Amino acid sequence: MATESTERTLDVREIDGPPFDDIMAALADLEPDQRLRLIAPFEPEPLYEVLDDRGFVHESEERDGGVWHVLIEHA
Repeated sequence: MATESTERTLDVREIDGPPFDDIMAALADLEPDQRLRLIAPFEPEPLYEVLDDRGFVHESEERDGGVWHVLIEHA
């Protein structure tokens, strides 16, 4: 993962309903030098293949309380 990028955050715990469209919209707005920190109440495993298919890389980390942080950026 790049160290000189600007980070944006999307906390899907605050979204009422399925967050997939919100995540895709955030990724569409992601500039090449930016990364997205996705915060979710579960590990978003189904998202990983979508990210790979769309040219993104990610790092996932489970934090206290079962909250997942996923850093996403362009490959």
